[in-house]
Amino acid sequence: MTRKLFGTDGVRGPANSYPITPEVVMKVGMAAGRLFTRGEHRHRVVIGKDTRLSGYMIESALVAGFTSVGMDVFQFGPVPTPAVAMLTRSLRADMGVMISASHNPFHDNGLKLFGPDGQKLSDEAERQIEAYMENGIEKGLVPPARLGRAKRVDDSQARYIEFAKRTFPRNLRLDGMRIVIDCANGAAYKVAPAVLWELGAEVFTLGDKPDGFNINQDCGSTSPAAMSAKVREMRADFGIALDGDADRVVMADERGRIIDGDQILALIARSWSATGDLKGGGVVGTVMSNMGLEQYLKGMNLKLARAAVGDRYVLEQMKKGGFNLGGEQSGHIILSDFVSTGDGLISALQVLAVLAEGGKPASEAAHLYEPFPQILENVRFARDASPLENEKVTSQIKACEQRLNGSGRIIVRKSGTEPVIRVMAEGQDEGEVRAVVRDIVDSIRAVAV
Repeated sequence: MTRKLFGTDGVRGPANSYPITPEVVMKVGMAAGRLFTRGEHRHRVVIGKDTRLSGYMIESALVAGFTSVGMDVFQFGPVPTPAVAMLTRSLRADMGVMISASHNPFHDNGLKLFGPDGQKLSDEAERQIEAYMENGIEKGLVPPARLGRAKRVDDSQARYIEFAKRTFPRNLRLDGMRIVIDCANGAAYKVAPAVLWELGAEVFTLGDKPDGFNINQDCGSTSPAAMSAKVREMRADFGIALDGDADRVVMADERGRIIDGDQILALIARSWSATGDLKGGGVVGTVMSNMGLEQYLKGMNLKLARAAVGDRYVLEQMKKGGFNLGGEQSGHIILSDFVSTGDGLISALQVLAVLAEGGKPASEAAHLYEPFPQILENVRFARDASPLENEKVTSQIKACEQRLNGSGRIIVRKSGTEPVIRVMAEGQDEGEVRAVVRDIVDSIRAVAV
């Protein structure tokens, strides 16, 4: 059985349209609650959300679904996705849910589901939830005396702040460091500046005034230009840009130059390798990870294991190979010694620890290799279209692969979170790479409606 509702990162779509309607969301809660009701104890589910207006509607529908199958609900309000993963484990809950569409604009929303181990659900668990929704959802309903209760928890942000600070070396502080933090008007708008300030930094904030509509709007990790400009304006030492649910991050050095996920992986890998803390003999990346990262790691006798795109696939590969560091170029960095999912703030703290200990500026410490020219372009398509099955498109992709003649790579894939096809090519000749991407994109656009 293939998944119809779940994509690469949970359920996502325009709010108040299928599948993000109160009815469907309530059924997800009912089905997931039935799946994770195991044993005779009082069952618990943790719910967090980002700052989208539609979060109120979705949260209420989830509460109705979970309580109807006998689960007690702990509502934590706006907290980062990794905080939900952490709190699920901390409260010994049976599962957790984050209400967020991550880096998407405000009009989208979604659900990210976690098991009791704080890890995102497997494909099989998601298929089981869909099966319950299609047949047998009523079987999980409980009699009136066993209905669940809902409780709003007020200190969730403080819990995460303390957790994040504990991942920073106790012998270090950020005194004297000027840091710009862009919270994308999202879930970390309170916790991220607080963590940096409590560790001693002078903090300049952006994207910390959410209004329900401005999440990810010209800010955050997908639009880091504002953060880079603020770094230069304030003559800051470092810049951090999170996305709407704070599970990804990009950074900037004191000149405003962007430090992407691949460079972050390289920096942490070098640091942890030197201290003996790196496990697995390397790191896990994805098929999108730059070939420059792979060559840099090879120079340190470390390997790059590639996984499919999606942080849960990165985590699966990490568990399989015994790695404790993995991530994506987009800034999803998983540090499994600390967290079970991507955490933008904790990843930034690990980079800041290297800077604080080494005393070098970020421009010197965080750009460790020259990336291969890599071009990525997104093509939107009609939801009922199938451009990648079109013979003209497949023929164009094959012809472009022959043009690169082994000197580069082409990745063409459908996004699992929105109706977009991502076209990526990289190689040694930037002009040839751009031409290849342009030709493939043109062929897709011709049949994308």
